Amino acid sequence: QVQLVESGGGLVQAGGSLRLSCVVSGRTFSNYVMGWFRQAPGKEREFVTAISRSGDSSLYADSVKGRFTISRDNAKNTVFLQMNRLKPEDTAVYYCAADRDWGRPTSYRIHYGYWGQGTQVAVSS
Repeated sequence: QVQLVESGGGLVQAGGSLRLSCVVSGRTFSNYVMGWFRQAPGKEREFVTAISRSGDSSLYADSVKGRFTISRDNAKNTVFLQMNRLKPEDTAVYYCAADRDWGRPTSYRIHYGYWGQGTQVAVSS
């Protein structure tokens, strides 16, 4: 069974930065496309970014392009989300997700079969 554990969330002022981490255990990490999603109160869970198995390609939501960067360290079974120039509208619970079968970065939740428990990010204005 694959387990995903996020960390790094917190409270930050607008314009600040946070770095989220997600450690994956249970299977070969490099076999999984990894993604980040977020869910604000009263809203649907939405795609943020995803990265290929090798880390050589990535996909971003328009709302975070140029501000967020996804990366991975396959030796450490970890995917990262560097978030810069944070805005109050980035406030949400951020979830790490893993896809084994689709095989390439995707924004569709249905392709991700494994999810973490989430980490809260709050951005004050």
